[in-house]
This record gives sequence, structure tokens and C-alpha cells, in this order.
Amino acid sequence: MIAFLSGNFVYKSPAVVHIDINGVGYEVQISLNTYSKIQSLEKGLLHTWLHIKEDAHTLYGFADIVEKNIFLQLISVNGIGTSTARMMLSSLKPEELTDAIYKGDTPRLEKIKGIGKKSAERIVLELRDKISKNLVDTTSFTHKNNTLEQDALNALVALGIARNAAEAAVKKATSAIPAENLETLIKTALQLI
Repeated sequence: MIAFLSGNFVYKSPAVVHIDINGVGYEVQISLNTYSKIQSLEKGLLHTWLHIKEDAHTLYGFADIVEKNIFLQLISVNGIGTSTARMMLSSLKPEELTDAIYKGDTPRLEKIKGIGKKSAERIVLELRDKISKNLVDTTSFTHKNNTLEQDALNALVALGIARNAAEAAVKKATSAIPAENLETLIKTALQLI
């Protein structure tokens, strides 16, 4: 899996970016939201997700991890594919989208091209709890700008620990001892779960 790409933006459009990384060019599908954040940059980092189908391998890129998480949640909904999820993230900012889902604002979701009443209701039904527990927490947690805590949280979630429990353990661990490195923080948090 390709988690992120960091390099020079050789070509940028509202839907596609070509990134040169040591002479290898990667084509990455992006949302309008990501484009607005990178349009003035000559180089940068995109968090990525690789979609593998029989006839294609497609990389999707995101300006931040929150947008990537929302994308992954959206495509987990039955009937919502990668193109529709990207359209949703192009139509609404990630925080607007999570707000609409959390509040059950189906009319707002229906305004997005490709989303009808049934799709909007399904998205709200399947993601409301996940949005409130995971994505909203991720957004507030990320804004603290503490990469050590964020990295520890991501590691615990990758180990299969529920995000709520992982976040609580990381908060307890950072208040219990001043973590000097990521490994110490993760080990302490694991003992508190």
C-alpha cells in the first residue's frame, strides 16, 4: 500500500496531479478540496489510497489525513464508489460533509451530483455513528498539532484498537509521563488500554 507521496507537482488540474518523485511520475486523482490546498505549491505531500481493480490501479490523493479518512468511510457505504466519494469531497469541504452527515442533513447531501434521496439517507444511516466517534474526533485531535500524539493514535488504530479507546489511552499516557519518543508513548498507551 502506498500511504503517501512527497515530491514535485509537475502537473496540476482540479481532478489530477502528476507528482515527480526521483524521476518517477505518479498520476494521482484528487478532489477539488485538495486542489485548492495545493494549487499554489510546487511540491508537497499527498496522503494516498490505492484502488486496485481488474483493469486499473488508481491512486487517490488527499491534502490531509482527515480527508482521506472521510473518503474511506464514504466508499465503505454500499453504492458509493470512489468517483462518487471524490465528487462529494469536491462539492463540500470535509468538515461540511461530516457536519451534514452527523446532523442527518440529507437535503444538503442530495445537492451533490450523483447523490439521490436514498443514497443520502443510506450515507447518514451507515456513517452517522462512525462520523461522530471517529472522524469528528480525528479532526479535533489533528488540530492540536501534536504529531507525536497523532502518530501514536494512528499506530494504535492500525493495531486494531478502537479509535475511542486508543485516543483515551494516548491522552492518559501523555498526561502520565512526558513521552520523549513515539515508542515510549505507544507502549505506555498500550498498558493503559
